[in-house]
Amino acid sequence: MRGRVALITGATRGIGNAIAQLFLEQGARLLTPTRQELDLSCNDSIDRYCSHIDQLVDIVVNNAGINVLAAADEFSDTELTEMLQVNLVAPMRLLRALSPGMAQRGYGRIVNISSIWSGVSKPRRFLYSTTKAGVNGMTRALAVELASSGVLVNSVAPGFVNTEMTKQNNSEEAIGHISASIPAGRLAEPGEIAEVVAFLCSQRNSYLTGQTIFVDGGFTCQ
Repeated sequence: MRGRVALITGATRGIGNAIAQLFLEQGARLLTPTRQELDLSCNDSIDRYCSHIDQLVDIVVNNAGINVLAAADEFSDTELTEMLQVNLVAPMRLLRALSPGMAQRGYGRIVNISSIWSGVSKPRRFLYSTTKAGVNGMTRALAVELASSGVLVNSVAPGFVNTEMTKQNNSEEAIGHISASIPAGRLAEPGEIAEVVAFLCSQRNSYLTGQTIFVDGGFTCQ
């Protein structure tokens, strides 16, 4: 990855931060915009940011996302718009702007961070499961379009990960129950997700494209 320019959204904490740190160790040059620089909830901000970097980027990791918990009869129009925008529309607009430059240069790696809830679901994941399943569909479609140009596109779908957000949203007892429900017997560490993303974004990956890789300790195999 040495010398490659990588755009990573949502790189300030958790999985995104682990990805950024590993990419730095492997020699990538990072673009990790703040919300003031790139506001994924605003299409004008996305287009403006991309207009300055479209000829620079070799790697894109669409990591940023939000999760509004709501059942099918609970969500508001505002929550629907926000979830679709940040989780699906924003990555699509980023890739619309940045993938042509990769294709023209004959090299590119794109990883979209999905979720186990794109393949399975649970109550009150109506919006989240829908948007993350859309991310997987976007990945497959773009992979087919770009494979012949040397640009590889994949999704990584993490399971339960040991992040500050997980600790904030779950008691120690709840985390114990979650861990017991995972065949591996524990939560993933952010660095373990980052290792998969780094492989997919490196030159070591020369043929794998269009796939959604579940990194979940066997959770979705049950």
